Amino acid sequence: MDPATPGGRAHRRSSGYSAGMPVTAGHTPAPEDLPGASWDWEPGLRAVVDLVLASPVAMALAVGDDLTLVYNDAYAELLGPRHPGAYGRPAADVFPDSWLPGGAGPVMQRLLRSGRPGRDSGDDGEAALPVRGMSAVRDGIGRLAAVLVVAAELVEVTHQLQRLSTLSAALAGTLTLDDVARVALRHAHALADVDQVAFAVDDGPGWRAVRRIRGELLDDADERLPPVWRRLPGGSRAPLAVAAATGQASFVADGEPLRGTALDRHDEKVRAMAALPLRTESLRGALTFGHRGRRGWTPGERALLTAAAELVAQAAERARRFETQHGTSQLLQRSMLPQHLPESRRFRLAARYEAGVDGNAAGGDFYDAFALPGDRLGIVLGDVAGHDVRAAALMGQIRAALRALALADPEPAGVLRGLDRLVSSLAAESRSDELFVTVVYAIVEADGRLDVSTAGHPPPLIRRPGARPVGPAPRPPTEQAVPRASTYYLDVPSGAPLGLGGPRHTASARLAPGETLLMFSDGVVERRGHDVGEGLATVARAVAAAANGDPRTLCALTTAAVGGATEDDVAVLAVEHAVTPSRSAGMEIPAEPTAPGRVRRWMAAQLAAWRVPDPVIGNAVLCASELATNALLHAGTAARIEVDLSPERLLVAVSDSGTRGGVTRAYTERLSSRGRGLGLIEELSDAWGTDPAVRGSTVWFEMSIPHDASEPSRAGNTVP
Repeated sequence: MDPATPGGRAHRRSSGYSAGMPVTAGHTPAPEDLPGASWDWEPGLRAVVDLVLASPVAMALAVGDDLTLVYNDAYAELLGPRHPGAYGRPAADVFPDSWLPGGAGPVMQRLLRSGRPGRDSGDDGEAALPVRGMSAVRDGIGRLAAVLVVAAELVEVTHQLQRLSTLSAALAGTLTLDDVARVALRHAHALADVDQVAFAVDDGPGWRAVRRIRGELLDDADERLPPVWRRLPGGSRAPLAVAAATGQASFVADGEPLRGTALDRHDEKVRAMAALPLRTESLRGALTFGHRGRRGWTPGERALLTAAAELVAQAAERARRFETQHGTSQLLQRSMLPQHLPESRRFRLAARYEAGVDGNAAGGDFYDAFALPGDRLGIVLGDVAGHDVRAAALMGQIRAALRALALADPEPAGVLRGLDRLVSSLAAESRSDELFVTVVYAIVEADGRLDVSTAGHPPPLIRRPGARPVGPAPRPPTEQAVPRASTYYLDVPSGAPLGLGGPRHTASARLAPGETLLMFSDGVVERRGHDVGEGLATVARAVAAAANGDPRTLCALTTAAVGGATEDDVAVLAVEHAVTPSRSAGMEIPAEPTAPGRVRRWMAAQLAAWRVPDPVIGNAVLCASELATNALLHAGTAARIEVDLSPERLLVAVSDSGTRGGVTRAYTERLSSRGRGLGLIEELSDAWGTDPAVRGSTVWFEMSIPHDASEPSRAGNTVP
């Protein structure tokens, strides 16, 4: 069909449409000439439009609430005299008979509302809407935006559009570039039936890229890890970098597209390649599809891949904006929290903070722990209402003021009275009565005595371990039952939130050896439509069911105890009164390929010197090596391993100082395989988890030290 004739390709410059435009035979208007034309269509929907218009199969797209018609050349031929007048008009105006009961119109309307087809196929005849199959189309952010009408029964075309819709829906749930990379690599293989896919985005003067090979084995634990990025220099001649730099797509049907830039034998086998640029206002990148055989890249395939690239580009730009905002707010939030908790031989401390809402705003939850004169500890956890910079700034002021007041006179009730005056003064200064602050503050004496005062905050929870049986074990050692712990909330007068005045009281209790105290913010237990009391009871049950009272483990259990989404921040602080002082050691992990081997040798020697049982040493060394490998792969920086041993358990934590999804140095590709991943740690350890930090993250695992009543325990000499 000639582009200059009605139904020709002039109408393929589509972006926005409006009903009611009179069209005369012999002239097809450009979309921008239509009355009320909108050029702000969502890019994901524009990509689907381009795919439909490029297809040789008769297709139409009914867009928006009024189901405005956009169609291709093949569909125009089916319309006969209705074309070109049908183009850019509501389907109900063009095909009024199809809106009678039993026609295609009501089905299309139901599809646009629910996404579920009311029937599989139909044919209204030549006088009505030509349709063989219909399906709902989502835009790049997952909304139902249009109905696809196919007038020919081609299974493969339908499957491709379904896969494109699946990709669009999956990308709608992504937040970070790591998420976008995972989704794009996972779905692109099925979308185009190719052997490898690569994704790259700009990173300073060069690019960072990640790829996936067909048949590559990744378990569920690996899928949760950030992808392994590698760096491409700005002048790279790899098709991925060239497409990203020039913004031009390229399609190689047969040859050696990766010659000179191949990483390994997988790249060397690629003969056909499609390279699609990703271009948005704030991002440049590319998506490549490689095939090991000759491939002609038909117009339909090119349109499909171009549509996929549009969807990925939009998701990547959204993710970059989120990461920028998220990073700034999280850095502000965490810079106001202590980077390190006090070290004590008698008390083990751990804390955890998780941002609420979408993780993209600074919040007001805070915790702190600090040494006081007389070998005492001050511990505090509070909550400032709000999820903005103002709440975070107020939180910083209160935390600093509390520490200053405590260092002058640590008596809890007196400290809260001083904070009352501060909050009242700040409220008067800002002429606001909306400052709402709750806090729980306690002093822990060297012998475990507690002095606690609260201001409108949930009371602290105490975990008391179960009593171990005396004498020979009634069961074989491998089947010994773990004594069940008990929990109870301290009976502390709650008091009014800060700034409201009123009496402040101090309650006393005792944290006996083996017991653990937990403080947490109300975001842990509050869920919309659910009773707070039930949330408190759920947390108590989860903590009682824990295998031991290790603070790091209990922090992780507490934050996850109450199911359902929360819009609030979550903060937890745990203090365990150790039965026996633990031993600790640490080692810096250099960012080089030999590092995992160094970790294995150091761990084995250290644990053997502490007389840890051999089975525990073997499992701990294996898991520590995996953590070290993952830290180097995903952060690309040096890391640190910390080991803490008590008579009951071994705790190992690996902390990196990089950012999530940071670029990996090229030589780290020679490190051990990711195949085992976190699944191995989950299998061999008793508990494991991840803790975010001001910069980087910490992954830890815990292993119980077995005690065989029939023979002396080698772990019995681990501590003085």
